[in-house]
Amino acid sequence: MEAKVRVGCAGWSIAAEDRSAFGEGESALARYATRFTCTEINSSFYRPHRPATYARWAATVPSGFRFSVKLPKTISHEAGLRATGPLLDRFLAEAEHLGDRLGALLLQLPPGLAFDARVAATFFAMLRRRTPTPVACEPRHASWFTPAATDLLQRHAVSRVAADPPRHPAAAVPAADPRCAYWRWHGSPRIYYSAYPAPALEALAGQVRQACQPGQVPWVIFDNTAHGKATGNALHLQRLLENEHA
Repeated sequence: MEAKVRVGCAGWSIAAEDRSAFGEGESALARYATRFTCTEINSSFYRPHRPATYARWAATVPSGFRFSVKLPKTISHEAGLRATGPLLDRFLAEAEHLGDRLGALLLQLPPGLAFDARVAATFFAMLRRRTPTPVACEPRHASWFTPAATDLLQRHAVSRVAADPPRHPAAAVPAADPRCAYWRWHGSPRIYYSAYPAPALEALAGQVRQACQPGQVPWVIFDNTAHGKATGNALHLQRLLENEHA
């Protein structure tokens, strides 16, 4: 059965204090997938993975589980989205070995990369010619939060990530393509480290419920993994949402 909301973490490490919430499995990923329906692969940002690695991960999880895969920094940070055709071809040829477990692609842009309509349109058109996979973009320069930038993302069926902490007021809510509403919560006040308190998670649950429309499956990824807080926050949010749907 298709999930109504996908809640998970960046990576699949399980904090020691949360292990009792998970079932048994032959690997960390297998255990993680007994409770969560998605994960975000961030390691692909730093280095390529062999097709066989993606295929092994896909074979480890249940049929309803989905991976989001982060595009390499060679595309987003080093090339700045320019002349990236060969880089996209290599990345997609690897990631597509996830098969039907590939649920989304994540593009995180560097804080210094300003919106350039020509560069962005060329890049997203190239990406869309190569894959129909849902794409979530996390821009961090203020120029990406204008109506022109939002319209361009929507034309190419790309969603804009709702990030916390937001670098711009509009960055706190998902925008552009509603078919892949995507939250990335990095930890606040200390990014990557801080746990979110219950009131913040309750407010997030309310936002996510509003995005649950027919044919739309929102994603929520917790990236506050440095001290293992992501797992507990994801479990808490999952319980809040499951109670709504019970």
